[in-house]
Amino acid sequence: MIDFITNNLTDIIGYTASVCLILGYMPQAIYTIRTHDTEGIALPTFLMMGLGGIFFAIQGLMLKNWPLFITNVITTISSAIVFGIKMYNDYFKKK
Repeated sequence: MIDFITNNLTDIIGYTASVCLILGYMPQAIYTIRTHDTEGIALPTFLMMGLGGIFFAIQGLMLKNWPLFITNVITTISSAIVFGIKMYNDYFKKK
């Protein structure tokens, strides 16, 4: 019985963390995609966040921890999009 409660509580915490991370991350990604405004974004930050997301997604896949995997796939894709827009704005658009 204790294992059942612990497993369910762990799942609830994992899914809640996933929702919080996605909802916390998406406003910046949506704003950047809509406006292409990347002036206040630090390139190394989004690069490291994207790499961290990739590694967490791999870990989630290896552990079969679906909240960890799905959350980090979504945040990695968002990071890659923001990173791409930032690279375009900083290195190609200004030339």
